[in-house]
Amino acid sequence: MSAIPTEHLPNKAPFAEIEGDHWMEKLKDGSHVLLRPIRPEDRERERKFIESLSSEACHFRFLGEIREASPKLLDQMVNVDYQNSMAFIALVHDNGVLREVGVSRYSASGDDKHCECAVTVADDWQHRGLGVALMRHLIDLARRNGFRQMFSMDSSANEPMRELAHYLGFQCTRDPEDSTQVIHTLDL
Repeated sequence: MSAIPTEHLPNKAPFAEIEGDHWMEKLKDGSHVLLRPIRPEDRERERKFIESLSSEACHFRFLGEIREASPKLLDQMVNVDYQNSMAFIALVHDNGVLREVGVSRYSASGDDKHCECAVTVADDWQHRGLGVALMRHLIDLARRNGFRQMFSMDSSANEPMRELAHYLGFQCTRDPEDSTQVIHTLDL
């Protein structure tokens, strides 16, 4: 796994200078994906990705039903600042079109030491190690950006997330405010 080059860390280079950074990842089934930071021009790709998720995957990602991604949600998803908010997307060629098959993201939460994270993998790309690859890049950058803890609030029924979080070293506790949710935390 490659790391983001230090010369391209946030606050050291404008967004335009980091657009070329990307990584090829070989997944455990031998397939390859391109990982890179999300860009504003990925807006339509992100919309298609969200709308292609199964109802279960969509529910697990947003903890509710979303029939279509609103313009406001899409703005939030594709506009990251590389410090307080970040997202990596996984892309593959699908019938001559570059298709998003996964995304990981974090967003600062209340202070500059904690960030909330999420990862979503297209239904047909699950169980290949893509979630692990996306999260490792995200965790690495969160550490480099000075965050001390990463957390995720998830449905207690989301077994794939529970397995991924455990594999990555996250600790799991029940959400004291909602018994249908769990909180995964990772000290960075």
